[in-house]
Amino acid sequence: MRFVFLSGGVLGFALAATAGWLADRTPDHILLDAAFGCLAGALLFRWFWTVLLRGLRETILSRQKAAAAAAAPGPQH
Repeated sequence: MRFVFLSGGVLGFALAATAGWLADRTPDHILLDAAFGCLAGALLFRWFWTVLLRGLRETILSRQKAAAAAAAPGPQH
């Protein structure tokens, strides 16, 4: 989780700083925008990671239930 949070922060900082630099903004505005980009990127990556893990967990549980239902003996006459 820490790696995902830090990766999102670095990516958000780099994207916001690059966009500010390409827009010919002053250095203080570039760093302020990059700080907000860092926060936004970290939070977005954290949210995406929790959604991804929840989906994986649900997939694994449903496959286990399907395998258990297939392995259960059917009614015998």
